[in-house]
Amino acid sequence: MTGGPRRTRWPLAATALTALLLWLVGYPLLITLIEALRSPSGGFSLETFSTFAQRGEEWLALWRSLWLSLASVVAAAVLGVPLAFLFARRDFPGRRLLTALLTLPVSLPPLVGVLAFLFLYGESGLITRLVGGFLGMSEAPWRLQGWPAILLVHAYSMYVYFFLFARAALLATDPSQREAAASLGAGRWRILREVTLPALRPALLGAGLLTFLTSMASFSAPYLFGGSFRVMTTQIVASKLNGNLRLAMVESVALAAVAFFALVVSRRWGGGSVVAVSHGVAAYTAPPLTGFGRWVVPAMAWGFAFVLLLPHAVLIVLSLVPTATWTVELFPPVLDLSNYRTFFTDARRLAPVVSSAWMATLASAAALVLGFLAANLGRRQRGRWRGLLEGMVVLPWAIPGTVFAVALAVTFSVDQPWAGRFLLIGTTWILPLAYLLRTLPLTGRAAIAGLAQLDPAQEEAAAALGAGRWRSLWRVTLPQVRPALAAGLALAFITSLGDFVTSIILYTYENRPIAIEIYSNLRLQEIGLAAVYGVLLMLLSTVVLFTWGEGRKAGAI
Repeated sequence: MTGGPRRTRWPLAATALTALLLWLVGYPLLITLIEALRSPSGGFSLETFSTFAQRGEEWLALWRSLWLSLASVVAAAVLGVPLAFLFARRDFPGRRLLTALLTLPVSLPPLVGVLAFLFLYGESGLITRLVGGFLGMSEAPWRLQGWPAILLVHAYSMYVYFFLFARAALLATDPSQREAAASLGAGRWRILREVTLPALRPALLGAGLLTFLTSMASFSAPYLFGGSFRVMTTQIVASKLNGNLRLAMVESVALAAVAFFALVVSRRWGGGSVVAVSHGVAAYTAPPLTGFGRWVVPAMAWGFAFVLLLPHAVLIVLSLVPTATWTVELFPPVLDLSNYRTFFTDARRLAPVVSSAWMATLASAAALVLGFLAANLGRRQRGRWRGLLEGMVVLPWAIPGTVFAVALAVTFSVDQPWAGRFLLIGTTWILPLAYLLRTLPLTGRAAIAGLAQLDPAQEEAAAALGAGRWRSLWRVTLPQVRPALAAGLALAFITSLGDFVTSIILYTYENRPIAIEIYSNLRLQEIGLAAVYGVLLMLLSTVVLFTWGEGRKAGAI
């Protein structure tokens, strides 16, 4: 046997899985487009699209989403790429621990991160008060609102993509190429421009795409900091809450079109995915820093890590502040465990945690199974069938969460089993379904990356020794891709656990998740209890990330 895993033309399993993915992923988007084209009288019309095109605020929101996403890519790259070079090319005391600390913003769910920034750098935040007091100012030295605030939060939370992708690519490059260029007389900047950066191009484009799409889908920061600065995600929610669902659908189509265009452009440039591939190159040993830099660089790195950990620390402090006890003082006058006692002794407070836990567990497990099946069956197919399977897995990542939430709300708001539409709105199951679809790209891409690194000869050897397909899968394939699958599962669970953007459109009171409870507590001025939920989310995310995510590099999207 030669040529890789056994292929069949189009087995029943692959057909059934493709049909399921088309129904789950593609069908809601198609229904949304059809409903957006439907006129109030029941026929089809471009009336709502015409209304959208004639309203300046709609184009302004779309333009703001576009340029803010591009600015987020630049800001994240400016932070992440130099750090990647430093941590990949130089060795210094504490480098391994600092590398782990620099990835911690990933473990902070979006709404929780925005909450921490609000109480750190907001008008009455701790850092704002400290700076104002130091400068002797009676008013806040700045206001955390509008696009600068959104960009600040995006840069903080998304630079990690560039840091991890670029660092992994630098560690995988062959140092002999740089040595050969240097021996031919090339200077440091020429080597960087003509040798290093071309090798980093796929990683940088992949990180840029991930940052761009994440920023396009961002909702928490624009919702809480944007004010009158509306982007398309907040515009969609506003239209839906105002009862104009048809306009919300048109806005969803417009935002999805921009995201699709970005995905197509990135793939034409070769940045659609990043998969680490070993070429038998000896591991690169970073030289240690010498002289003055041996102490200055670690000090600066630890200072940067301290700034990164401030949001985590302020959440913990806020969770210890009793309600209405911290008003005009610079530091909280009282710290105790009263918020935690209220949380653990009131069953109503625990309900959102239970809801989020079981929904995230169910959704991430289902996403893992679907993602692995699609990746495993896809590699056994040829041509367009393989592309269709993998495309259905990746597609939800290119669609902002608000768009997918509206699509699900439209599709599953009627009971038409003959048309593949079931009444799920207002039920417990709509949110787990939404989480499943939103996290399918994480588990699917992790499985694709893990399977791409398998040696086909091992499966062929198992088959030659009489192992059936299922035994070969269980004994040969799964053990080797387990780190990548664990990484995908961890990221899927964390994403579902802290989801806010789809939850605010689809949740019901009976299954309200943690993010909605945090938002409700903020509106009721119960800051300490909101912080307790944030600390719990932060701890759970960190534990899951470092327990299950040991193979997260193998599963990079």
